[in-house]
Amino acid sequence: MDININCKLAAVLAERMRGERNDLTRRWLDRIVARVDIDPNTVFPTEELLNHVPLLMDRIADYLENPAVDIVAESPVVGKAMELGELRYAQGFDVHEILKEYELLGGVLFAFLVRTVENIDDPCTRAELLACAHRLFRAVSIIQQLTTSQYLRLASERVREREDRLRGFNRTVTHELKNRISAVLGAGQLLEDPHISADPERRARFAAMVVQNAEGMQDVLQNLLELSKMDSDSRHQRNVPLPRVAAEVCRQLREMSSARNVRVVIEDMPDVEVNAGAIELCLTNYVSNAIKYSDPSRSNRWVRLRADVRAGDGGADLVIAVEDNGLGVPEEARDKLFSRFYRAHGTITGVEGTGLGLSIVRDTVESLGGRAWAEFDQSAGSRFLLAVPCRRAADRERRGGAASAPDV
Repeated sequence: MDININCKLAAVLAERMRGERNDLTRRWLDRIVARVDIDPNTVFPTEELLNHVPLLMDRIADYLENPAVDIVAESPVVGKAMELGELRYAQGFDVHEILKEYELLGGVLFAFLVRTVENIDDPCTRAELLACAHRLFRAVSIIQQLTTSQYLRLASERVREREDRLRGFNRTVTHELKNRISAVLGAGQLLEDPHISADPERRARFAAMVVQNAEGMQDVLQNLLELSKMDSDSRHQRNVPLPRVAAEVCRQLREMSSARNVRVVIEDMPDVEVNAGAIELCLTNYVSNAIKYSDPSRSNRWVRLRADVRAGDGGADLVIAVEDNGLGVPEEARDKLFSRFYRAHGTITGVEGTGLGLSIVRDTVESLGGRAWAEFDQSAGSRFLLAVPCRRAADRERRGGAASAPDV
C-alpha cells in the first residue's frame, strides 16, 4: 500500500488529534495504570516526561498528515522515547509490558480514528482511509521500537556486566574452595601421623582445623545455593508480609542470638508484601552478622529491625534497617564491606565466615531494583540498610493503613 496517498481526511484527522492531544494522553495513562496497577506519577514520574506525551501526539499527527517527514529524524521524539525505555528498565518492567504499553497507545489512537471518521463529511476513498490507519500504525510502531531498543540495550549491558561478575565470582569461589580443601587434606594427613595422633593437644588442633575448613566450604556452598535461587524469575517467587519474614529470620537465628546473649527486637514493620526468599536471605545475613560481631564487653547486647515506606522522586521505596550496638566497622574497612570475600573483622574477632554474605545481599537487592548500604552515625555499632521499590499504587496507601498488602 502506498501510504503517501494525498488524503484530505488525513489533514482533518491530524488537526483534530492535535486538538484532543491532552485527552488522548489521559486515556493512554489511564489504560496503563489500569493494567499494571501502579501510581500514575510512577508511569510518567517527571513533569518533563509527562508534558512531552502531548507533543508526542502532535508528532504522530504530523506524520499522519504528511508521512514524508520521518519521525526518526525528530531528535526530541527520539530522545523522549529512549528516556521512556530507560525509565521502564529502571522500574523493572519487562519487554512484554513495554510492547503492551504501546499496544494500549495504538488502541487509544485507533479508537480516536474510528470515532472521528464517523463525524467527518469530507469524501474519502477506502484506500485513503486504510492509508491513514497504516500511517497511524507505523508512527506508533517507530516510537515503540525506539523505546524497546533502548530498554534492550540497557538489559544487554546488564547481562554482560553480570557475566563478567560471574566469571570473577567463579574464580574467587574456586580459589576459596581450593584453599580450604588443601587445608582439610593437609590436616587429615597429619592426623594419620602416629606421633601427632598420640598427642591429644595436637590431635585436637588439627581436628578443629578440619572441622573449621569443612564448615567454611559448607558456607560457601550454601551461599552458592542461595544465589542460584535468586536467578529465577522474581514473578515466580512467593510474596508474604514483611513482619512474617522478619519473625521467621529471628526464629532461625534464635539459638545463635541466645548463645551470644544478644536480644533481637522487631520494631516498626509496615504490613507490605515482599519477595520472601530474597528479603529473608538479606535479613538473615544482616542479623547474623550483627549477632556474630556483638560487643562481648557489653552486658546489654541488642539488634533491632525496623522498616518504613519512603516516598521519592521515582516512586515509593521500602527501606529496612538492621541496627546493633556491637563492635562496629573500622573506618578504613567501610568502603569494602560489600565486596566479595572481604571480612572487616576477620583477624580481630576470630569469627568464621566466607566474606560472601554482604556481597550476596547487594546482588540480591540490586536484582530487585534496589540498593544496600551501611551507616555509622551512632556512637557504637552499625546500621545496615536495604531499599527495594514499591511498584504498586497500594504501597502508597499502605502508609495510611490500607487493608490489603501490596507487592514489593
